[in-house]
Amino acid sequence: MYRMKIAIVRLSALGDIFQSMIVLQFIKMKFPNAQVDWIVDESFQDAVKDNPHINEIIPIPIKKIKKTKSLKELFQAIKKLRQLTSYDYVFDLQGLIKSSLVARLIPSRNRIGFDKKSIREKLASFFYTKSYFVPYEENVIRRYCSLINQSLGLNIVDRDILNKEPFFDINKIPDKKNHIVLILGASFNAKIYPEESFLSIVRLIDENFLAIWNTKSEKFTAKKLLKNSTNVKILQSSSLSDLKRIISSASIVIGGDTGPTHLAWAMNIPSVTIFGCTPMERNFFKTEINLALKSPSSVNPMNINKKDFTIGEVDPMEVIECVNKLL
Repeated sequence: MYRMKIAIVRLSALGDIFQSMIVLQFIKMKFPNAQVDWIVDESFQDAVKDNPHINEIIPIPIKKIKKTKSLKELFQAIKKLRQLTSYDYVFDLQGLIKSSLVARLIPSRNRIGFDKKSIREKLASFFYTKSYFVPYEENVIRRYCSLINQSLGLNIVDRDILNKEPFFDINKIPDKKNHIVLILGASFNAKIYPEESFLSIVRLIDENFLAIWNTKSEKFTAKKLLKNSTNVKILQSSSLSDLKRIISSASIVIGGDTGPTHLAWAMNIPSVTIFGCTPMERNFFKTEINLALKSPSSVNPMNINKKDFTIGEVDPMEVIECVNKLL
């Protein structure tokens, strides 16, 4: 029996990887025997582990090559991609020049991506055999689903997304106490909810909180929360596998527009995502258990202002109201 082969290219970043995985269960629903492989930067390969709909993870050292500028590693990566067996479809869900070049190197007659009017790096569209228009400002979850809908003839609608299965099979941390998990960091400072606002939340909600940290600055914030409250524990999230286990055991996750809060959405864990300088309508898909708040600033999705710190204007009482709804 013939088995369809599909490759998904989404190299980075953490939250985007989690969100783009929405397409996998719907592909497997229509083509249950299909082989679906995922090409990812090796620094993010743990982000895609434990998804039952991925047959093979193919890591590529893009970040490492960029840092070391090693021609040897570059040629090895190119050779690795070219030697893959041919795919029926290669989908570039990232829409950058680097991801489109990776897609171009993978043997296939059908390389699918967003057209030049739908992405920031317009040159990327020239490396596809077929491209589709999906407005860049459209919600990212709907963007991914629209690309798959148009190319594979699927009919993923909002109702399907709302009824999605959790993306990962994870063993929860054995703990009798449910924790509200606080996400203290993000990829840049303007996306981080202020420490004093987190402190207000933990003081006004009679629940157990777990502040997770990975960087030195996050550890510093976590220790200040621990020192100034009685219901906060802190825990290092030293790997993406650790992060998945922590999030899977949370009662609620609170944080900015960043990977761990998007992971909560992907795992059907209740969450409150707080937006400032990034577009809530584009970067978040609301469900009954996944809520979001936005600062009053206006946002241009094509030009994010990293000096916009209005996330701090989101009132902790609004966050508490959302938490009480979820509890």
